[in-house]
Amino acid sequence: MDNTTFSEPQLDSAIFLKDVSLRYRIPSESIKTFKEYIIRMVQGKIKHKSFWALRHIDLEVKHGEIFGVLGRNGAGKSTLLKVISRVLTPVEGRVWTKGNISPLLQLGAGFHPELTGRENIYLNATLLGHSRNEVDKKLEEIINFAAIGNFIEAPLRTYSSGMQARLGFSVASAWQPDILILDEVLSVGDLGFQNKCFKRMAKFRDSGATVLMVSHSIERVRELCTRALWLDHAEINLLGPADEVCDAYEKAMSGLY
Repeated sequence: MDNTTFSEPQLDSAIFLKDVSLRYRIPSESIKTFKEYIIRMVQGKIKHKSFWALRHIDLEVKHGEIFGVLGRNGAGKSTLLKVISRVLTPVEGRVWTKGNISPLLQLGAGFHPELTGRENIYLNATLLGHSRNEVDKKLEEIINFAAIGNFIEAPLRTYSSGMQARLGFSVASAWQPDILILDEVLSVGDLGFQNKCFKRMAKFRDSGATVLMVSHSIERVRELCTRALWLDHAEINLLGPADEVCDAYEKAMSGLY
């Protein structure tokens, strides 16, 4: 396993986390309406409980890696990606990244259900920092890669989850980012489109980009990733070469069913 640790990012680091922890606070009882919540909050009657979503995470991902994250539901995988994408701020520790990040964290993120697919391309790309002129130049390429046919002129609310994934990935990967972050969104697409996406990710890797991906598919992580991380109950259970992490995770999961 990979036992190398650093106190500072190295020259070839793309992502660096040092002792990162994040804690959520939630009401300890169910409150049905927002009005009731406000009243009880003003009265000081709301009690909270907290839990750690991430705990003491040390991680370094290097330039040009496709790095996989494995773990059961609730292990902290999505939270980890959101911390790296700066969507969430940890309560402890340090997060460092180098270069522009293109995150695809969940279906529909950065999309509007009433806008057409074409209009959502402009909206989503703008949120990722691209100008209208840049989108104009990439528009046909994005549409062709998504391969959703005439639905490109239909409102997003008419799309299946797989079609949303197609469009989201097409926009997020139209420009080669320094860091591409994917959170299980490709699991809803058909096999042909998944293969096309993984080929694009491999091309990014060969060009020096970094890809950080959460996947339920152990075989995909084994096939694509150089290293991987197994998260369990908000903590690192295993970190090292992808084959070794996948073998250990697969063995553990097979013993649960």
